[in-house]
Amino acid sequence: MMNAVMANQSNENKFRGKLASNVSLARFTSWKVGGMAETLFQPQDLTDLQHYMQTLDASVPVTWLGRGTNVLVRDGGIRGVVIALQGCINKIEKIESTLIRAELGVPCAKLARFSADNDLVGAEFLAGIPGTVGGALAMNSGAYGSETWNFVSEVETIDRHGDMHVRKPNEFEIGYRSVKSSNEEWFVAATFNFESGDGQQAKKRIRELLDQRNASQPVGNKSCGSVFRNPENDYAARLIESCGLKGKTIGGAQVSTKHANFIINIGDATAEDIESLIMDVRKTVESKSGFLLFPEVKIIGETG
Repeated sequence: MMNAVMANQSNENKFRGKLASNVSLARFTSWKVGGMAETLFQPQDLTDLQHYMQTLDASVPVTWLGRGTNVLVRDGGIRGVVIALQGCINKIEKIESTLIRAELGVPCAKLARFSADNDLVGAEFLAGIPGTVGGALAMNSGAYGSETWNFVSEVETIDRHGDMHVRKPNEFEIGYRSVKSSNEEWFVAATFNFESGDGQQAKKRIRELLDQRNASQPVGNKSCGSVFRNPENDYAARLIESCGLKGKTIGGAQVSTKHANFIINIGDATAEDIESLIMDVRKTVESKSGFLLFPEVKIIGETG
């Protein structure tokens, strides 16, 4: 893939993060598949990210990757800039009695533990979500009857020019696994409002939820988490299993035999294998049950 000129070279000394061309994205995704990033930037902190964004031409596509969960990067890779946030922009702090500010790179599980450590309750459900705060905000991640935006007081965003904004929840259209905005901005932090409570009980609840997750989901396998959204008043896993699709395999991709709404890389899958299996499951469930499943996973990039 030809590398585009992504930044004004005279401005590169302003940022301190890692900048590289033609980088495999497989190691940045939980499925461990995916093509090359035309340009990959790993910022050191939020200020570093602002400086980098200020160097980008307005025509350059920008893609964000947290822990690479809930995303399938196609084998042809991603044009433009991929901003990878594993291990960075991950400050978390208690700012008032019930308010916690967390940057987009904070793992959801860390936010749950930090909340419990500060005798706040409500964040326990986040312990079982494998992604980061940024991803949870972008798709309103949820589990066990709770959703991320139920607890959001305000968010901080960054635009194409590197300018920061503070937004309130009423500025977004928030739905089930969906958050829409009229602004071309990306989440960089959020302030969450949890309730005062018993931190020890919260930690106990976290352990219970993680035990439940470990018992029912293929934890330890290469997957993205849940592949399909649950239809109203039903469960995608039940529908997939009822169609006899547990264990269905295409190439190196397999519908988990432990939880039917998970597709795992059993060793040598390509992104094409996984996407083909997603489409096959969708088609089979629709033909046999009449339900059309919608992917929860975001499929991005160029075909190989």
